[in-house]
Amino acid sequence: MRIVLVANLHHPTSGGLRTAVDRLAAGYAQRGHAVAVVVPGPRTDGDPGALADGAVTRLTLAAPRVPGTGGYRLMDPWRVRRLLDQLAPDRIEVSDRTTLRGLGRWAAERGVPTLVLAHERLDRLLTQFLLPPAAARKVADLANRRTARGHDLVVCSTDFAAEEFARLGTAVAQVPLGVDLRTFAPDRFDARLRAELLDRSDVLLVHCGRLSQEKHPHRSVDALAELRRRGVRATLVVVGDGPLAPRLRAAAAGMPVRWLGHVADRGELATLLASADVALAPGPHETFGLAGLEALACGTPVVASASSALRELVAGGRHGAAVADDAASFADGVQQVLALPVELRRQVARARAADFPWSAAVDRMLDLLPAA
Repeated sequence: MRIVLVANLHHPTSGGLRTAVDRLAAGYAQRGHAVAVVVPGPRTDGDPGALADGAVTRLTLAAPRVPGTGGYRLMDPWRVRRLLDQLAPDRIEVSDRTTLRGLGRWAAERGVPTLVLAHERLDRLLTQFLLPPAAARKVADLANRRTARGHDLVVCSTDFAAEEFARLGTAVAQVPLGVDLRTFAPDRFDARLRAELLDRSDVLLVHCGRLSQEKHPHRSVDALAELRRRGVRATLVVVGDGPLAPRLRAAAAGMPVRWLGHVADRGELATLLASADVALAPGPHETFGLAGLEALACGTPVVASASSALRELVAGGRHGAAVADDAASFADGVQQVLALPVELRRQVARARAADFPWSAAVDRMLDLLPAA
């Protein structure tokens, strides 16, 4: 089967969407399918004629940057359709609900099954553009109805992600994403690195994610300040970059914060996560939270926003804490986790992540739609 995955707003240094697309593509290829991944970039690159069974062909289409997003790009749907004509897919998976929403019509005209993966909550994202919640919901409902009508199936990774479709009465398939359980593992713990990062502190916190408004990274800095005020000798390691980086650095001046920027090496990232005591995931709009799941796989509990899908991952507090969206609540969550014996909290965190191998996600995705 020839499978084409098309992803807009795909960024080389942004984790969740890129990781999900890449891991699904690799899984399909391992099962013998010919796979193409189509993403935006600064220039057009790749050979559409290179598709082969058991391999992934990566194709980039030149696309303009979206202002104010730190480098995200949107592909022209006309150029994507032209490329699809060359690829002649048996199945299309679309990770986008903006300019590429109309690809379902192209596929329907050719009898090609198509599904759309809802990687974000559209109603939540629209509030970031200063729309009142009621207006954001109205606009999102209209767009989501059109999205559902235009594709054979909508796929969501969590109950939280599916909520905005459920209120429309739209049936969705729910497929949790996965984690690389070999790379992200407790045995990545590095006592020397931990001591270096801690310096004169006792508790190592890590924030892993893009430093942009929708992720609310300032809450991790505020939580550190609150913990220090309470007498907790904590240091925060920030892994990631983005448009808010300068403002956050200024706000954290004088506090023990280590700014590591984007860490491209997955093994290095796993070592950082495994060497921390608690991972902070303050983003209130996360529809799955891959960075949180990677921390759990490393044996590191997660304190997350209770208004995001991560509340489902931490499962009522047994593998971390889901808390209100304020610094005091995040500090409470950290102290709640630290009160547990170290080995117990690492064991239960790892056990939770073991429920989400990428192989299960790949198999479930392949079972969703038949080929044309």
